[in-house]
Amino acid sequence: MTELAYDLHIHSCLSPCGDDDMTPANIAGMAALKGLDAVALTDHNSCKNCPAFLAAAKEYGIIGIPGMELTTSEEVHAVCLFPELYQAMEFDRFVYSRLIKVKNRPEIFGKQQIYDENDSVYREESCLLINAVNLSFEGLWEKAASYGGVMFPAHIDKNSNSLIANLGFIPPDSSFQTVELKDMKKLHSLKREHPYLEHCRIISNSDAHYLEHINERGFTLPAAERSAKAVVDTLRRGLF
Repeated sequence: MTELAYDLHIHSCLSPCGDDDMTPANIAGMAALKGLDAVALTDHNSCKNCPAFLAAAKEYGIIGIPGMELTTSEEVHAVCLFPELYQAMEFDRFVYSRLIKVKNRPEIFGKQQIYDENDSVYREESCLLINAVNLSFEGLWEKAASYGGVMFPAHIDKNSNSLIANLGFIPPDSSFQTVELKDMKKLHSLKREHPYLEHCRIISNSDAHYLEHINERGFTLPAAERSAKAVVDTLRRGLF
């Protein structure tokens, strides 16, 4: 086993709320500068910048993991990660077919830029990506798994767009084994209120929309090897 310093929730300039400097290559470069081992790109409801990001991550010698932050029909945010790029892009096509289509207005919501492997914009996404997807939180674990991936609820301690805030509870028949907290100081009180968390691996990511907000080296995950597959396997197993 090896311990990998991670940040598994980062937005590029494809997310309308992401800063224009959050290009795939800039993200990989900043992650390497901060000493991270494993980094995931998780734009809102899209994996379309993951090919460029994985190419840049390879150049910088870090583990790039393709993924997205999906918005369910209940407007719960959940991170979905995949061991292989082709799995992420197949999931991307499925999610895009379920996305509520509204034309983006860049002057209001922000640009949605898709980059090539030369870190240049080659097109913009026209449909607003921060809308909900016609897919319930119930069954999302199984849906991500059917594409070879893993799902974990995002920032469950936030008072909006989180599993607890939007549903009011953690469904007792849930299958996820990992959850994300923004503020680890809230962990003990959350465990008292939601015993399901006692069985989960707890991780903390930056949810960065600006380069300077990407995590410093600190939080680590155990993994069987230095690979995206090993990271996804750890998240899928949780504590067990």
